[in-house]
Amino acid sequence: MMCQQCNERPATLHFTKIVNGEKTEFHICENCAKEKGDHISGISNGFSIHGLLSGLMDFESGKYKTAGAPSPETLRCEQCGMTFSQFSKLNRFGCSSCYNHFSSRLDPLLKRVHGNTTHIGKVPVRAGEKIHLKRRADELKREMQEKINLQEFEEAAKLRDQIRELEKEIAQE
Repeated sequence: MMCQQCNERPATLHFTKIVNGEKTEFHICENCAKEKGDHISGISNGFSIHGLLSGLMDFESGKYKTAGAPSPETLRCEQCGMTFSQFSKLNRFGCSSCYNHFSSRLDPLLKRVHGNTTHIGKVPVRAGEKIHLKRRADELKREMQEKINLQEFEEAAKLRDQIRELEKEIAQE
């Protein structure tokens, strides 16, 4: 789908606005969003992408700050040097390590937005086998714990052996 603003680049940002049951969709490219100052034309209240993400993350209120956790200004990615405050303004990470360094602040956000911090949707075909094995191992671990709680130790031992076999397969891939 092409950008509705420039009709030159593929649309990478997709918004749906529903007002009084009337649905309006906006599809724009990242460049047009930047040129418009992250404001989407056709939306009367001056909707801002930064405003949306900041509101979801509740940056200003510090709602998700935990006792003893570093402040957004001091929490910094060791790889690229980006601070959490910079991320909150840019809404973009500096590198792949930022996910790990900011995970303590991202987990509450992901739970709030997606309802969970673990992906449970579709699995890519190429990486699917390993993911399916991991999910199966997790299921068996839960079953094993139930058997232990019920003091069915022989069944738990069988499950333990199955888990070990799966973990060997996972390690080989």
